[in-house]
Amino acid sequence: MIVFSETIQTVVGAWIGNDRISSARLSWLEAILWERFGLDFSLSFNNGSLFLRLYGHETHISFDCLVEAFSRNASDIPCTSWDAAAEGCYSVLGSPLPAPAVTQLPFPLIEQHEAGHVIHYDILGLTYWMLSRSEEVDRMDLDKHGRFPAISSHAFRYGYLDRPIVDEWLHILGQVIERQWPGIGVKRHQFCMKVSHDVDYPSCSAFLSLKQLARLLTGDILRRRNLRTAGIAAEVWLLRSKKLHPADSMNTFDWIMDVSEKRGLRSAFYFICGRTVPAKDAQYEIEHPAMRHLLRSINERGHEIGLHPSYGSFQSSEIIVAEAERLRRVCADVGIMQDEWGGRMHYLRWEHPTTMFGLDRAGMTYDTTLSYADQSGFRCGTCFEYPSFDPVAGRVLHLRIRPLIAMECTVIAERYMGFGIGEEAYQKFSGLKHVCKAVGGCFTLLWHNSSFPSLAERKLYQRVLDA
Repeated sequence: MIVFSETIQTVVGAWIGNDRISSARLSWLEAILWERFGLDFSLSFNNGSLFLRLYGHETHISFDCLVEAFSRNASDIPCTSWDAAAEGCYSVLGSPLPAPAVTQLPFPLIEQHEAGHVIHYDILGLTYWMLSRSEEVDRMDLDKHGRFPAISSHAFRYGYLDRPIVDEWLHILGQVIERQWPGIGVKRHQFCMKVSHDVDYPSCSAFLSLKQLARLLTGDILRRRNLRTAGIAAEVWLLRSKKLHPADSMNTFDWIMDVSEKRGLRSAFYFICGRTVPAKDAQYEIEHPAMRHLLRSINERGHEIGLHPSYGSFQSSEIIVAEAERLRRVCADVGIMQDEWGGRMHYLRWEHPTTMFGLDRAGMTYDTTLSYADQSGFRCGTCFEYPSFDPVAGRVLHLRIRPLIAMECTVIAERYMGFGIGEEAYQKFSGLKHVCKAVGGCFTLLWHNSSFPSLAERKLYQRVLDA
C-alpha cells in the first residue's frame, strides 16, 4: 500500500486531541450514518485507524489513512480524484470522485481482509470537514457583506462545487457496507424538492414613507415616463391598510402558492422581523395588518412561515432570538401554530459557527442559508438535511442544516453568475436538480417573491420546478 505524506499525522489534532470533542464528533458521525443508511453503526479509534462496526456483527470496515487537514479551516490543501469504476465500484455521477486533502491515492483504494474491508481514504473525515464547515471557521477572506465567498473555497478552487462529494463518497461507503454485510438492507432515499421565498419586499410601495413614495412616483413619471406604474404604486400605497393590493407587482404570493400546489409542493416564506441596518433590511413591520393578513393566508393554504433574520443579526444570537420571538408572537396572535420553524439569513450572511449557535438558541428547527451568494452548488458537499455540529465547541446542536442548492439571483444576476433568464440559466438550475436526483437527495431552491417582474421569470421558475 502507498503511504502518502498527508496521512502521516493520523488520529491527531481534533480527531483525538480532545477526548470530549472526539467523542461528540464520533457520536455525530454515527447519527449521520444512521440517517443515511438506516443502520446502527458504532465508530471507534484503535492503532491509528477508525473502525466502523455494525451492532450484532463481528467484522468491521476500517479507515487507515486519516487526514489531519480535515480538522482545519484551510482551503489550500491538495486534491486528487479516484476512478471508482477501475475498482469495480459504481460512481453515482459516472465520473471520478474528487478526493480533497491528498495528492495521491493508493491502488487499490478498497481492500478486503479477513476481519473486514479496509478503505485507504478518510471518507468520514471528509464528511466531517464538509458538513461541519470547519473550513470556514475564523476566515478573513470575506466579501463586502462579511460572507465567506465561493471563490475562496476549496470546492471552487478544485472545480467540484457542482458536486455533492459527501453524498458521492457515502454512496461508495454504502457499496462497501453491502459487500461487508450482504443482505443487510441499506436505506434507499427518494428525491424531493423544497422551494422557499425570502420576503424582502412584499410590496412595491405599500410600506414606503410619504417621502419615499414621492421619490418613487417622480422617477416613474419624469424619468421612466410610466404613468401606469406610478398610478398603481399610488393606489397600492393608499389602499394598504388591511391587505396587500392584488395589482401590486411584488404581491406574487397567491401565484407562488398556486404554482406549488399544482405540483404537490409546499412553499416556505421567510419574513424579516427586525431592522438592524435600515438601508439593507425590510421596510415593513411584521405586525402591520396587511402582513398579518398575508401570514394568515399562507397558513390557511397549508404553506410554511419562517424567519429571515435581519442584515446585522448574523453575529448576534441575542438579536436572532429576539426576532424569532417576535415572529412567533405575531403568528400566535393571528392563530398560527407550526410544528417546526425554519428560516434563512438575510443576504446569506453567515459567520461560522456564531450564526448557527444563534439560530439554535432561538429554537429554530432548521436553517437553509448554506449556499454561496456568488456561486450556486453544494457548499456543504451534500443535498441531504443533517444535524448541525459546532466545530469550535465540539458539540451537536439541535438545529438542522438544510443546504441551499440554488438561489435565483446567484444564477441570474449580472453581479454573480450572470446567466440571465434564458436557456443558459435553465440549464444551470436543471443540471443541479439532476445531480440531486441522481444521489436521491433534495433540490432546495430559493426564489424571492419580488423576483417575478415579467412573464419570462415566471416561465423560467415553472420550467425549473418541472425539470
